[in-house]
Amino acid sequence: MADSNETFMSWLRDAHAMEQQAEQVLSALARRIENYPELKAQIERHLEVTRRQEERVRGCIERRKGAPSTIKTTMAKMLGVAQGLSGLFVGDEVVKGMLATYTFEHMEIASYKILIAAAEKLGDNETKRVLEEIVREEEAMAKWLEDHFQAITVQYLRREDTPQATAKH
Repeated sequence: MADSNETFMSWLRDAHAMEQQAEQVLSALARRIENYPELKAQIERHLEVTRRQEERVRGCIERRKGAPSTIKTTMAKMLGVAQGLSGLFVGDEVVKGMLATYTFEHMEIASYKILIAAAEKLGDNETKRVLEEIVREEEAMAKWLEDHFQAITVQYLRREDTPQATAKH
């Protein structure tokens, strides 16, 4: 039977894999966005934040004398690639990508808040501090998306109604 420390390490490994998945999805979306420069720039900024988050979570795992899970990381990357490719098959990729990213941000926020509660219970103040920083970054991305839903949706619909324009990307 696992103890709290083992469970916490498993959850940290899940978070590390989650960031790897996010990196795959955001990279694919950013590569294909052409006609929405503000959204593309924000996704590219958050992609860099995501890469730093992955490194910081890895640091938390290593500080606790562990290592990321190769299996979880590989599976998350494969899922991220599949999610990224799924945008190729929808006509409204930019809108669906925004929706998927917003949903993923909230899953990350909830995951990190659970990890913060566990770190606090275990007295791991350094990990708690790192996770609180990451939550603020994820909340900022979710807020940015929320603040831009209307404008990007309207931009998409305008492009869709313009015969010579491409709305998808």
